[in-house]
Amino acid sequence: MPEPLVDRHFLERLEQLTLHWQKSFNGLVGGHNISRFAGAGQEFLDHRSFHQGDDLRAVNWRAYMRFEKLFLKMFQVEPRVPVRLLLDISTSMTAGAGIGDATKFDFARRLAAALVYIGLVRLDSILLQPFSARLHDPFLSSGGRHRFQPAENFLRSLKPHGSTNYFAVAKEFLGTYPQRGLTIIVSDFLDDQDCFQPLQFMADFGHELLLIQLWGEEDRSPGGKGELELIDAETGTHVKIALDEKARADYTEAFDQHAEQLKRLALRNGGRYAGLSTHTPLEEAMFGPLTMVGGAY
Repeated sequence: MPEPLVDRHFLERLEQLTLHWQKSFNGLVGGHNISRFAGAGQEFLDHRSFHQGDDLRAVNWRAYMRFEKLFLKMFQVEPRVPVRLLLDISTSMTAGAGIGDATKFDFARRLAAALVYIGLVRLDSILLQPFSARLHDPFLSSGGRHRFQPAENFLRSLKPHGSTNYFAVAKEFLGTYPQRGLTIIVSDFLDDQDCFQPLQFMADFGHELLLIQLWGEEDRSPGGKGELELIDAETGTHVKIALDEKARADYTEAFDQHAEQLKRLALRNGGRYAGLSTHTPLEEAMFGPLTMVGGAY
């Protein structure tokens, strides 16, 4: 029996987090965004005159007794918007881990499983969409918490392979999913080409972005000293570098600038950003950094 991506104790804690996120995380999973549409909802909005064919259950009968005229009660509703979780399964997601550390790929699958479970508890649907240089076969997770196991099985079946191409992925994504929605991207955002312009394209087409950047300690601060030979996990390219403390500090500064660019891109488009090291325990990430994501609340 394979080990579950998230254990039962953690799932029980996620039930508590779901209640918290209903207040502080509107729209993270499920797209519960207030909209001024007529229909059933929780918060009263206005009245309008009754017309033939309207639902009699929405009639304000107290107003009828007073004015002898039918009025229809209108409410604010919370429309369900599509939620798509793009999961990076490129080979770079297996790189950057220290000895004994989880890879970004393993961390990403567990994180995706936790987000899906929260969505299912809230009776939302989440489309799991793996990608590398292109979109791979997706999986639609819906139907409540009892439908979590098929989603976990799908995530467990994924294998990392290929290189990342955000331009190709963004183009295919916009053609495949023209309806605007919440787009959660879990990735290291490492691409030989530019990842910022494709992400901007997605935002320009009306998709709300939640960017979750994952990194291993070696991604941000390479170990070792002296003459080193680095191998690109996706292309196999060999690069020789001389690594000393100054070079390491310069590398870390460049990495942090890349992360800051991602955050600024998300926030200026009304989206959100969270950066997570794979050293971070998943439970701590879910109840800590992800509840304060991007300062957009």
